[in-house]
Amino acid sequence: QAQLVESGGGSVQAGDSLRLSCEASGDITRYTFLAWFRQAPGKEREGVASITRGARTFTAASVKGRFTISKDTAKNTLYLQMNNLKPEDTAMYYCAASGSALAQPLISRGYENWGQGTQVTVST
Repeated sequence: QAQLVESGGGSVQAGDSLRLSCEASGDITRYTFLAWFRQAPGKEREGVASITRGARTFTAASVKGRFTISKDTAKNTLYLQMNNLKPEDTAMYYCAASGSALAQPLISRGYENWGQGTQVTVST
């Protein structure tokens, strides 16, 4: 399976923007779902946004209107544009891929391929 490598994380102030990237070593069009998840210390991993092979998107209520998921199949890269960041967005962000049509877009157990994560820290 393709290796997924995230980048773009960092430490920012509340209200700032970041764009995360996830570059795959192989063809991302074979995946049914591509997604971003995040996990803050002491909390469970949560789905942030997902995009299907056909480019339909799903976004968690906590980030809707602020975060946008997109992909560039020519570059085999997944993106997460994060605007108006808040301290509660602080977490390790992971990209994930699922080849299963039965996966639920924002549920982690349906994803079999994961990146190593990139840290996002938002301060007041």
